[in-house]
Amino acid sequence: MLLDGTLIQLLFLLGFMVFMVMLFQRAHIPASIAYLLVGVLLGAHTAGPVISEGYIHKIAEFGIVFLLFTIGLRFSWQQIYQLRHTILGLGTAQVGLTTLLVALLLWAIGVSPVVAFVIGAVFAQSSTTIISKQLLEQGEDQSRHGRLGISLSVFQDITAVPFIIVIPVLGVAMAQDIASSLGMALFKAVLATALVVLVGRYLLRHLFHRVSSSDSAELFTLTVLLVCLAAAWLTQSLGLSMAFGAFLAGMVMGETEFKLQVEAAIRPFRDVLLGIFFVSIGMLLDPMLLPQIGHIALAGALLLLLIKIVLVTALVLASGVALETAFRTGLILAVGGEFGFALLALALEGGTLDSRSSQIILTSVLLSMMLAVFLIRYNLQLSRFLVGRWVGQAAVSSEPFDDIEQHGLQQHVVIAGFGRIGQGVAQFLQKEQVPYIGLDLDAARVKNARLADVPVFYADSTDADTLMAAGLSQARLLVISHEDLSAALITLRHARKLYPDLPVIVRTRDETHVAELRQAGATEVIPETIEAGMMLTSHVLLMLNVPARRVNQLVQEQRLNRYQLLRQQFRGSADLLKTQQEQLKAVLLAEGSPAIGQPLQTLDLAQFGIQLTELVRAHNRIAQPSLDLVLQENDVLVLFGSMEALEQASLLLTHRLAVD
Repeated sequence: MLLDGTLIQLLFLLGFMVFMVMLFQRAHIPASIAYLLVGVLLGAHTAGPVISEGYIHKIAEFGIVFLLFTIGLRFSWQQIYQLRHTILGLGTAQVGLTTLLVALLLWAIGVSPVVAFVIGAVFAQSSTTIISKQLLEQGEDQSRHGRLGISLSVFQDITAVPFIIVIPVLGVAMAQDIASSLGMALFKAVLATALVVLVGRYLLRHLFHRVSSSDSAELFTLTVLLVCLAAAWLTQSLGLSMAFGAFLAGMVMGETEFKLQVEAAIRPFRDVLLGIFFVSIGMLLDPMLLPQIGHIALAGALLLLLIKIVLVTALVLASGVALETAFRTGLILAVGGEFGFALLALALEGGTLDSRSSQIILTSVLLSMMLAVFLIRYNLQLSRFLVGRWVGQAAVSSEPFDDIEQHGLQQHVVIAGFGRIGQGVAQFLQKEQVPYIGLDLDAARVKNARLADVPVFYADSTDADTLMAAGLSQARLLVISHEDLSAALITLRHARKLYPDLPVIVRTRDETHVAELRQAGATEVIPETIEAGMMLTSHVLLMLNVPARRVNQLVQEQRLNRYQLLRQQFRGSADLLKTQQEQLKAVLLAEGSPAIGQPLQTLDLAQFGIQLTELVRAHNRIAQPSLDLVLQENDVLVLFGSMEALEQASLLLTHRLAVD
């Protein structure tokens, strides 16, 4: 039953997606499988409500565009150059050998060479969508196997370009036509790369400096969308995929200090549209054919997974990578790919494949995607178990990262707020050779620091994914050094939720919000004004010839006691609104006070949550007076506590005894 009206279809689709994702998340099953199931249930091949596939497929294409843009952000040209031998050598070998091996196996059992080649090309692709999204969720995108897996899957997406040209003309074109088409595709790819890189390097950084200086999140997001889609339009105009252009634009932006904030801006669009992309893939599947082709499709999925695991592991191992890392990379790349679906659609349009064969291939790839999600999620456990069984536990490596140390992403300090205080911390860290990363939203400050080769990025530390991208999982310490209390509280909540054991130091203006920040999860809170008072006091005592050891002892005592001595202050009229701030108050016991003639211990000041710091009698100050001391008229009690508690105690101490 086809639903009427675009809005009705969209509402039904979104409602069903929300329900299924919530259901699957409760069962701890990846959302991508929920989206695929939504597509199957709402497709034309199943009973019940049907969503029109036309506009769904058009919208879904932008999910791939935004995904490739995000991936590009994480791969700078310098990193690609450093990995050129790995990516080009391993990537070409993986795609070529997988295509060849699958094609030869199918040809040997009687499948025609053209169909065998198409199936081999489809099986050779791996899902960048599933790989990158799953690794991001697991925090493994910066690991050695994660970077290898994502790099090789991105290279596969690029190799899909010549396949897209070859497959439609197979069986009807002459060899020279195919060679000419491939040459033209290569020329267009080089041209697109040159245009995007040249325009990006000379214009994008300047553009984003102007945009970020406006302090408008809305304008920043609009600019990110414009850049991403403009690059996608450029490559599409040249006859290439939109995703390729978005990937190039992402790589250009990945070399700027704005990359973390750009990723945060594009993420909501990417995640929603990727969900719709998986829905569109699920719509292609015809469940009615499963009883007939299910066993063949399952065999195809297992064949796909086995070939790619073995082949990728062997290739990566041959390149000099440790066995465990090689095997984990093989598990990651075993999944079938969404570009395989594009190649499959082209083969159907060109008449290379019939409907039944396409359903077998489609079902095989979908099954591999479902299985591979769990292979990726449990890649460490599987590799430890299988590799340990094969060669013994001694051969299992423990290298989770590759070149992260040189980027300051291992055992580093994350500084949220790169102002006066943050930069001071960074300079001392630099002097002690402790790696760090700074996050700040002042574009001019970031620009100047970047010119000096300081590792600071234009990024919002209140975003959980930004903290993850800054390598918080591998950090030794998080320092929140800005003055924005609400932002500090949000950052603290994210840090505590993601990494409960990570030490966090927070800078605050004064002691007003110390308790609130500690309750939110701060390991240590440093009130700036009080520390300034501590420093001034230290210099005063030293100039008065107090021994340095005694001064250090006094300072350490105050820090251990949460600066109690410096917090004991008499407030002025400007502080009247600070009712929750602890302070000193002097209370005179005038004639008629009920406290006169009573021993000090009978006052029970603890009931008000306050403490007596000293007693003044006849101009003599008595610190820590004895509890047996009898109070006299005109004694002055110096009390410390909150304003509300002090007012209650003062009222009781100064109130004349009622006479019945």
